[in-house]
Amino acid sequence: MKKLRVALIGNGGICRGCHVPQYVKMADTVEVVALCDIIIERSEKIRDEHFPNADVYENYLDIIARDDIDAVDICTPNYLHSIIAVAALNSGKHVFCEKPDAVSVEEVLKMQRAQEESGKVLMVMRNNRYVNTSRYMKKYIADGKAGELYTGRCGWIRRRGIPGKGGWFTTKAQSGGGPLIDLGVHMIDLAIWLMGNPRPVAVTGCTYMKFADNDGESNHARAVDTSELTYDVEDLATGFIKFDNGASLQIEFSWASNIAREKRFIELRGTKAGFTWENGELEIYGEEGGVPADIIPKFDKIYGGHGDNLAHFYDVIANGTEADFVPQQGVDMIKILTAIYKSAETGKEIQL
Repeated sequence: MKKLRVALIGNGGICRGCHVPQYVKMADTVEVVALCDIIIERSEKIRDEHFPNADVYENYLDIIARDDIDAVDICTPNYLHSIIAVAALNSGKHVFCEKPDAVSVEEVLKMQRAQEESGKVLMVMRNNRYVNTSRYMKKYIADGKAGELYTGRCGWIRRRGIPGKGGWFTTKAQSGGGPLIDLGVHMIDLAIWLMGNPRPVAVTGCTYMKFADNDGESNHARAVDTSELTYDVEDLATGFIKFDNGASLQIEFSWASNIAREKRFIELRGTKAGFTWENGELEIYGEEGGVPADIIPKFDKIYGGHGDNLAHFYDVIANGTEADFVPQQGVDMIKILTAIYKSAETGKEIQL
């Protein structure tokens, strides 16, 4: 197959730090032919450093109009994900998109319909599935060693980590919400994927905004160009998800909370074994001869993530590999997140 011709739309930090390095690695099979950002200097910098033959644009519609581009990779603020994805799919392009899939159920359904009608590949970043310890646990479960996974908890909690305070991250109209939609996609997806993708049927949730006026340092802060502070999203969310097979999942996500340290975690309980995945490290808790026995798999290092997810996207397009991610999983994710926000507003359980 000829090189896959890709355009990168949205050339900020996540694009530069996590996407561009993988395209550099895949230079033998993928050619970045266009870059687009409303701050054109970002695109020019990436072009000059990595892709000297790429065209640079300020308007993504100029990329959509080109018929010599095979795929687009979207790394824009959240509210633009679905808008650009639908336009690209409708123009006959494959789409890879940063998470979250969309900021509403209506928008994620538009993405799903556009993918079905176009027949093109649509994938949204689910990088934690590609961490080697996640893959190990997926096979361990598939081999039946954990038994029935029936309940668990997951989260990503930070002591101080509000991203871009006053910018689009903390502006609900552009982000769709706070840490629930920002961090929640990662760990909720990994937990549900390991559980075998059961269908969510009901949720309850609570959200809190306690750090809008806090001037403490954030290790995830970004410089923002704004003359007026916007902070109309939660900084902590908790919730409970029920699935069609009777399983359940507790969740907690925060940008700022008074805890010991930041951590990402999943704990799942199975009838034969349970496990904890924390910041990529894995421990398994089972039994031998009726006696509890812990298993701590040995790994030379923890690796995998964004780059492997992008490589899989290429394999699906070029080699017909079965996709690990299908759009219905994105629909289910946005239904969960939207319902948790609704539950927090109404104080009621929300049926999906």
